[in-house]
Amino acid sequence: MDAAIWVVVIPVANAVRRDFDLGSMFIGEWVAAILLAVSIQGLAGYLSGLYRRRWRYGSFDEVLAVTASTCITGAALLLISGVRGTLFLPNSVAFMATVFVLTSAVALRSIWRLWRQAVTRPSTAESIIVIGAGDGGYQIARHLLEDPNSSYLPVAFVDDDPLKAQFRLRGIRVEGTLNDLPAVARNRNVRTVLLAIPSASAALMRQVKSRCDHADLHLLILPAVGELFGAPIASDIRPVSATDLLGRRQADVDTEAVASYIAGKRVLVTGAGGSIGSELCRQLSTFAPAELMMLDRDESGLHGVQLSIEGQALLTSSNLILADLRDTARINQIIAERRPEVIFHAAALKHLTLLEHNPTEAWKTNVVGTQNLLTAALRHGVQRVVNISTDKAADPTCVLGYTKRITERLTAEAARLAPSDARYLSVRFGNVLGSRGSVLTTFEAQASAGGPITLTDPRVTRFFMTISEAVRLSIYAGAIGEDGQVLVLDMGEPVRIADVAERFASRTTPPLAIVHTGLRPGEKLHEVLFGSTESDVRPIHPLISHVDVEPVCFWQCEETFAAATSHHTGDHPSAAAAVLAAIARLRTTEQLTVEIANAS
Repeated sequence: MDAAIWVVVIPVANAVRRDFDLGSMFIGEWVAAILLAVSIQGLAGYLSGLYRRRWRYGSFDEVLAVTASTCITGAALLLISGVRGTLFLPNSVAFMATVFVLTSAVALRSIWRLWRQAVTRPSTAESIIVIGAGDGGYQIARHLLEDPNSSYLPVAFVDDDPLKAQFRLRGIRVEGTLNDLPAVARNRNVRTVLLAIPSASAALMRQVKSRCDHADLHLLILPAVGELFGAPIASDIRPVSATDLLGRRQADVDTEAVASYIAGKRVLVTGAGGSIGSELCRQLSTFAPAELMMLDRDESGLHGVQLSIEGQALLTSSNLILADLRDTARINQIIAERRPEVIFHAAALKHLTLLEHNPTEAWKTNVVGTQNLLTAALRHGVQRVVNISTDKAADPTCVLGYTKRITERLTAEAARLAPSDARYLSVRFGNVLGSRGSVLTTFEAQASAGGPITLTDPRVTRFFMTISEAVRLSIYAGAIGEDGQVLVLDMGEPVRIADVAERFASRTTPPLAIVHTGLRPGEKLHEVLFGSTESDVRPIHPLISHVDVEPVCFWQCEETFAAATSHHTGDHPSAAAAVLAAIARLRTTEQLTVEIANAS
């Protein structure tokens, strides 16, 4: 096509140059010029890649290649024409021909692209309204318009930005703001809406979902920015979930800081088969550790995490370690033989109500198990330990909170004893979405069974964060935390659990019943992330607070716990819980005897 354009343009430019006096034209001159132009165009186009690879018609890259090859050809014609004695093409003709060829080549490619788009534009796809006319909305709308197999066809945008009020994309324009969504949907006869803002917060998503529910519109979304691989495409579109409405926090972290203490290091994760532990393993594996050791006493959990990382679960890998943190000798043996340099301690018993009735089990796993790990880590020179804690450790009122508060203090004590170049710290955050036993999985199971949905109290609120985001920030916290600190993750605004229950209940017609069962022993109406004596200080990252905690010696805790509970036969929850509470709230270790005596 480019060669044909030169064949046509050179005689035309000659005719224009001579005021269309065809009798004065020398056929031999412009035939030679045509042969020369076509040859140079072919060579320049080959060298620039224009004729060696496939380009998207009319794309910016193709236009650049066309411009380069055409300008090279025109410059060669001007140069050759200007050589004395070989003036066979006037300079004005060479210049005009180059301009005409470039304009024609770009125009033909653009026309071809528009024709292909018009021909392949899906005609049977479902019409949708795109919320958000920013980069995400523009990219997904363009993709849907050009994909012949797309199930969706954007017909309008809505956006609250007044500067985008006149935005158009191939005839599709912004027809209003989010408040105008119901009216735009009626005018366009559309029943489906796509929220095309990958960075949308959970609050914005809940707002959009509420508007769509009132207007009887079906809401679709794009994944969060961290979940996208490149520009959004049709396969990324999915229905909104409860996790999206509650979590969806995205935070930038310094990946180089993370890589500096993970890459090439031997890393051990305890509780690797659990919700948090398995996600830790998946994310840590992307930073190329020299060895990733996954420890758990749950063999099925280890099977699952190996399958999710390696795509197979033969259970023959030495990276899988079956062990119980309560076994002091076994844990010391593992640390001594495998020599991890970094440990993420996620293993714990975590179900609040169950631990209220079995507090000594919480003591054995959460406290003794943590101390076993810390002691072995100190003995064998582990450089960094990150203890995963919970928001229930802030001003604790339950056995789970007491034991996790003690582990924070034990970690601080280990940091005090560790060498100056080692770092031992804790990370504290609230509920994670999608974990085993979380409120979402419970509500999902109850709704699938036909109800009722059980709720302790309609006033209860909780913090929520997605597992991936909590783990991502926890790994980063390990890079920026100081020795002995507790790093508290910003969980956003607390969520009213009754609202979550109502969403699940309203999935059916009529809605499922919601039954209030009352608060359980040790349960709070509203969780907090900071204790009454702790301050919210964020010196490095806007979503991570640094809190100092008082260390506590394990041997004192162990002796007094045993002494305070030894005169009881069996497991007395109230006595054991009282002792744990006393240990957890100590300000200094000297107060231990008095506090324990009072608790007993």
